[in-house]
Amino acid sequence: MSFKEIPLMKLSEGTVLFHPYVSKNSFKNVKKVLSGRWIGQGPLVDKFELKFKSMFAKNNYCLATGSGTDALHLSYILAGLKKGDEVIAPLFTCTATNIPFLYMGIKIKFADIDPDTMNISIQSVKKLISKKTKAIICMHYGGLPCDIDELQKLSNKYKIPLIEDAAHAIGATFKDQPIGNISDFTMFSFQAIKHITTADGGMLCIKNKNLMKKAKRIRWFGIDREKKQKATWENDIFEIGYKYQMTDLGASVGLEGLKDFKKVLQHRKDIFNIYLERLSRNKNIKCVHKDDGKRTHAAWLFTIISRKKDLIQKKLREKKIESNQVHFRNDKYSIFKNFVKGKKYPNMDYAENKYLAIPVHHKVSTQKAKYIADLINKIV
Repeated sequence: MSFKEIPLMKLSEGTVLFHPYVSKNSFKNVKKVLSGRWIGQGPLVDKFELKFKSMFAKNNYCLATGSGTDALHLSYILAGLKKGDEVIAPLFTCTATNIPFLYMGIKIKFADIDPDTMNISIQSVKKLISKKTKAIICMHYGGLPCDIDELQKLSNKYKIPLIEDAAHAIGATFKDQPIGNISDFTMFSFQAIKHITTADGGMLCIKNKNLMKKAKRIRWFGIDREKKQKATWENDIFEIGYKYQMTDLGASVGLEGLKDFKKVLQHRKDIFNIYLERLSRNKNIKCVHKDDGKRTHAAWLFTIISRKKDLIQKKLREKKIESNQVHFRNDKYSIFKNFVKGKKYPNMDYAENKYLAIPVHHKVSTQKAKYIADLINKIV
């Protein structure tokens, strides 16, 4: 069979690419929630929002959602985007970044990748931006922040919002500022295999306080939930809303994840740095990283680029180590075909069949990381 058809590895088979981190205390917390009044959205969601804000977004306001996709869709609505508008978005990202634009009838201009980071290319954005552009969306691939300085210059020049997809980047910083504390809108994901999980969930960090009230309404059908619970609701819905809220079940798991976050992040960084140290000297491999003194990596992924990617992946699998590509170029999906006819993305073309992510999570010991890195060096 084609190597691309190799199925996901079972946990019992070896070292998997991803593994959820769930604190032991989460089990008793979930049990407590299940025996109480608030299983859906309740006081623990509020508590989770406040704790997250204190750690990552002190200058902004935080809204917990049912998924990162929910948070992105809300950010696009709050940014004032509407049918017929034009945005610049990353070509290389989870489809969750761009699918909400299809809900909204928005035209997407895809930007090519930066070959060093696989983040959105600043040069590509500069070529695409015009008076028609209503927003710039960036995604911090693997946990390495984009060049926010350059993106904000363009945002300010054209007086349009910068929206960050930080699904990979909890704990990353740019110029000593946490990602989540900088731009108009920043989305985080708590999907199962992220640094912090709520089983599934998201967080939207919002700079404008006035938009927070609207965000809370449209998160819950367009209803002012606080007024409804106090019986001061006027029994009218004047804007379309969604069912995008987080549950107390999820928040109870997320709160424990926040307590353990520093430990989890440090371990991931230790694994990341072992790979970087041992693989960066290999002339057949390029490590996706950029140490320019401005940004710190959240170590969600460690990605290599190699012409011998298929061989590396095959040999690792033979040693019971899972590796794979994470996300695919969005222009190859039929749903986006109307936006890419005749377009060329040379940097993505080069990297497309050469990039590979290797395991970085709490189940990978430092000794195992050294073994994996040394094995790759033997393969190529």
